[in-house]
Amino acid sequence: MRDLFELRNHGTDVRREVLAGATTFVSAMYIILVNPAILAHAGLPFSASLTATVLVSAFASIFMGLYANNPLLVAPGMSLNSMLALVISQQEGVDYATALGCVFWAGVLFMLLMFLDRGRRLIEGVPRMLRLGMAGGIGLFIAILGLRSGGLIIPHEELGLALGSFTPRTLTFLIGFLITSVLVVRKVPAGFLWGVALTTLAAWPIGRLWDAGPPAVAFTGWFQAPDFSLLLSLDVLGALSLSHWPLIFVLLFTCLFDCTATMVGVSEAGDLVDQHGRPQGLGRGLKTCGAAVTAASLLGTSPAVAFIESSTGVRAGGRTGLTAVTAGLLFLPFLFLSPLLSLVPSLATAPVLVLAGVFMLKPLIYVRWERFDDAIPFFMTMLLMPLTHSITQGIIWGCLCWTVLKAASGKYRQIPVALLVVDALALILLFNLERIGH
Repeated sequence: MRDLFELRNHGTDVRREVLAGATTFVSAMYIILVNPAILAHAGLPFSASLTATVLVSAFASIFMGLYANNPLLVAPGMSLNSMLALVISQQEGVDYATALGCVFWAGVLFMLLMFLDRGRRLIEGVPRMLRLGMAGGIGLFIAILGLRSGGLIIPHEELGLALGSFTPRTLTFLIGFLITSVLVVRKVPAGFLWGVALTTLAAWPIGRLWDAGPPAVAFTGWFQAPDFSLLLSLDVLGALSLSHWPLIFVLLFTCLFDCTATMVGVSEAGDLVDQHGRPQGLGRGLKTCGAAVTAASLLGTSPAVAFIESSTGVRAGGRTGLTAVTAGLLFLPFLFLSPLLSLVPSLATAPVLVLAGVFMLKPLIYVRWERFDDAIPFFMTMLLMPLTHSITQGIIWGCLCWTVLKAASGKYRQIPVALLVVDALALILLFNLERIGH
């Protein structure tokens, strides 16, 4: 195992990698229940969608670990499941079988693009300052998700977000956040896992001894049989209709940009880069993501991409594919034991997400703030991701801003040809996202 994952070369060991994989899984396991709940709006049966979510998360993550030796978890993306259910199915009126067919062709084109671009010119043409902006944007994105799960900030009709009330749930989140922060500051081994466990214990009285709502920690049973009824239920030929190609195009580049930003951002924040500053295993990692998008459609769920919660495992010390393999294996028991997930509320993982966001903001020390033609594109990339709830929007506006400002200041050599190609793809994607109202 040490040789397979090159543990010594990466300065890590089996224990640290396994604990990091468990940390990643605990942070991301909510997707097992949340993804089917969102896809139900598109008419996908909940139990069958849950089975597909578990299978694609498990095997895509294991493949990421074994093939790319990368610590990233691969699972259905939150923005992509909303796009599939609420935009493509409900707004565009596409039935779920055809929608899954669109995901299939997006995955095929994703893999084809990765095999044709062997030099990774398209991805590596993105300037490092924008890659740092991706890391910062994902950090803010994941921290806001954590703060919302903890109830400290809430949606506001006019302001977007506002401070929430100090309810028992919010106070429990703050207690869990302080406990987990202390564990991290004191560098306690498996500090994130201890933080989740202690916050879960602190949340047990909610709904029982205080607060009138339902219990935050609930036992709803042990066993639920897997449902394979969505397996191969996609309409591959129906998705090839000309009217569906814009949807395929949007799915393709949203998946590509999401995966790229997550891999680059987590690598930059975790120092998982080579001597040239390039993310380790980027090519194989993106091929894995392309295969995961295709596999998700065959299994019957929304596109699986590199998951931003992987940053928690990297923060816990994960450096190799053993972290991803561990996280993937931990999904498999929940083919049968999904009711047990209600024992760990989202409230308990919220502090970990906020602290992972802090970790992801580390690359800000490299920003040359005195150079506005660098700082403004960086800022646009970082800020628009959490504000638009879209990693893709951050990349689009950051790349376009970089090109315009560098051209305006006469620094044409700092605009790689590959970035112009990315700009063209970004404009096409922006037009199509606007057309379907996403």
